Amino acid sequence: MTGTVLRGLHAAVLTGTLVLASGAALAAEKPIKLGVLEDQSGDFAVATIGKVHAIQLAADEINKAGGIMGRPLELVVYDTQSDNTRYQEFMRRVLQRDKADAVFAGFSSASREAYRPIVDQLNGLAFYNNQYEGGVCDGHMIVTGAVPEQQFSTLIPWMMEKYGKKVYTLAADYNFGQISAEWVRNIVKQHGGEMAGVEFIPLGVSQFSQSIQNIQKAKPDFVVTLLVGTAQASYYEQAASANVNLPMASSVNVGQGYEHKRFKPPSLKDMYVTTNYIEEIDSPQSKAFLAKFKAKFPNEPYVNQEAENSYLAVYLYKQMVERAKSTNRDEIRKVIAQGDVCMDAPEGKVCIDPKSQHMSHTIYLAHVNADHSIDFPKVWPDIKPYWLGEAGCDLTKKDPMAQYTPSNPPPK
Repeated sequence: MTGTVLRGLHAAVLTGTLVLASGAALAAEKPIKLGVLEDQSGDFAVATIGKVHAIQLAADEINKAGGIMGRPLELVVYDTQSDNTRYQEFMRRVLQRDKADAVFAGFSSASREAYRPIVDQLNGLAFYNNQYEGGVCDGHMIVTGAVPEQQFSTLIPWMMEKYGKKVYTLAADYNFGQISAEWVRNIVKQHGGEMAGVEFIPLGVSQFSQSIQNIQKAKPDFVVTLLVGTAQASYYEQAASANVNLPMASSVNVGQGYEHKRFKPPSLKDMYVTTNYIEEIDSPQSKAFLAKFKAKFPNEPYVNQEAENSYLAVYLYKQMVERAKSTNRDEIRKVIAQGDVCMDAPEGKVCIDPKSQHMSHTIYLAHVNADHSIDFPKVWPDIKPYWLGEAGCDLTKKDPMAQYTPSNPPPK
């Protein structure tokens, strides 16, 4: 029998959860170890516990079906507590001491950039299963979350056409918010719009009276909210109480922190979010996934896009290892370079782009109604993560292990 190995402080969050191997023969094989470094406590935990559960669900299913090449999956789980220092500590531990074959790690981009140099140094393989600001060109990283060209290039023009071209951005003050705001600004300009204002809010801030006054004074047509964490989510109820009454656009809200479930209506009224998965998606694949998830974790408050990204990442890893006949990173990258690592996921078909090692997505435009129900005014199927490849990142030829932005693209 193999199990979920619980490591680190606050590991008791996962007490009682096991990944079971099927049969004595499977149990006798050397396990394939997956490190899981995710925030089960701290400011980001509300959006990330579901990622851990999704990885457990996929590993459990794979083990019951015979494992990977007859080898069981063993999860080594650490609670990183929304603390970047812990990411660094546990990444070294999980790669050096625990000898993980691959690591599934990180919610915030600050956390990813804290541990990524360690993965590079130790020649590891890490999956970042999160929506983010884009730009990471690193052969040690596989990204299953959505990126700006998938979310903002669809969302911002749609909002400008529907509501107007005067835009105000509220963003978390770290690399995710800053680079995402750059994408928004560029797209607004390209479509003949105007930035009415941009504010960067430090993580942990929960009082927004000044920002609300600034927005009311600027009179934008809609507000782009790129707010992260439990504290910053306070904005929505405060804005509703102040009768801001403006449409909102986001790449992170609802799809990560399910604010439409956590806050009373109508505080999220007319929020529009581009997401690759939320549990309200009404398709047979989504319903089947949700039923399996709720059966294993009946107390899960919401199954978000990061949970789906994490679930499918385990299956993509299985496919890559089986095709490579190895857990070696270089052999796995040769499989990715073939350009046909794909699967039918709960959101729809997804594929890994060989140049950037990012994933294509179906992008759903989720609209929050006054009663906080969800409808989908628009769906964009098979949106490729095209920007990095077009900008000059090609991991099949060169690995710079760097992050780029629209204002700092790869060198030609």
